[in-house]
Amino acid sequence: MQNSHLEFNKGKEISMGSVNSPNLSDYMNYRSFLADFYRFKRQSSKGSLRAYNYAVFSAAANIKSPNYLKMIIEGKRNLSEDMIGKFGKALSFMKDQTEEFRLLVHFTQATDPADRNMYLKKLSEHRVAGKLKSGEIDRKTWEKVPNWVTWIVYAMVDQEGVSFDTAGLKSLLRDKASEDEIEHALATLLNTGELRRDEKTGALKKGRSLIESPEDVPVALVRKLQSQLMYLGLESLYQDQPTDREFGTLTMSLTKSEFEEIKFKLRQMRKGFHKDNSIARMKEKGERVYQLNIQLFPVTKAAEGATKPLLKTALDVNVETPIVETEQVVPVAPVVPAVPVAAEKNGEVAETVNAKDNRATNVSSLAATAASAADLFR
Repeated sequence: MQNSHLEFNKGKEISMGSVNSPNLSDYMNYRSFLADFYRFKRQSSKGSLRAYNYAVFSAAANIKSPNYLKMIIEGKRNLSEDMIGKFGKALSFMKDQTEEFRLLVHFTQATDPADRNMYLKKLSEHRVAGKLKSGEIDRKTWEKVPNWVTWIVYAMVDQEGVSFDTAGLKSLLRDKASEDEIEHALATLLNTGELRRDEKTGALKKGRSLIESPEDVPVALVRKLQSQLMYLGLESLYQDQPTDREFGTLTMSLTKSEFEEIKFKLRQMRKGFHKDNSIARMKEKGERVYQLNIQLFPVTKAAEGATKPLLKTALDVNVETPIVETEQVVPVAPVVPAVPVAAEKNGEVAETVNAKDNRATNVSSLAATAASAADLFR
């Protein structure tokens, strides 16, 4: 599954030279938002009797220090819970916006990866709820597209020994989903024809692809599914033995053409896995359902003037920049319940790999430990 560009990671693009007030939902760092907000207020107050400055903001927030906003923007101070409310007032935020700002502050200031993931989850939920409320995302479309539980139940048709009674499914899913969620998933799959019962044996079989028109799926919903599966990976990091999963990382410097070629090869590899697995499942059932996540994303920005024109595919070129490969366990390819091929839109994909594993597991839920991931999203 890929995420080529965060929809709301646009702070610097929007701010420069814009005559419009920056939109909080476009930001993933509250300090960047505040910097752009201050820049906008300064520009829009030019020529007025009293130009906007840090002291004006402090007065609106009822803060004694006239340069408090400047220290926050520069990262010299963090915002406390009390200050978040005062900043919301100075920013003229409504209640929902203040809550979004609070979540963004906590996400930005969190240093522990699990805490950052937890706040990112909550921030994403809040923003999606706002889009549903405003009608920007169609609620009927949103509710029709299956969540992670439905994808996994769909994939479990290819797993050996599954009886598809609610209690049994709950146990096989390692208590990550409630009985209500499981029953709803089964009902949805049967009502829509994705699953059907054999007239003679009563066994469940796949009727059709879970999503036949991926282009109709909102990007936000694909992102939601991706996030859920990444959280399953984070839980697997804490609850599964290394022998039951395979996580690894590779950190390297790439040109744009190298990146595009690797992305292409990863997609081909994923499609190849899915094809091979589909053929294998036609011959015999799998023993467990696994989730394969593939992540390739930027962790730095390109330096100014360093962007090179696209020439040829560049993986054949000798790269002198050192490559660092690490073997430590990280949430990259979690071995947890899987989903089948899902939607691909704007480079975002959810996909299934069913495979075999002989090991017995003794698993307890570590949702609280692994970034408080209980309920696993919206």
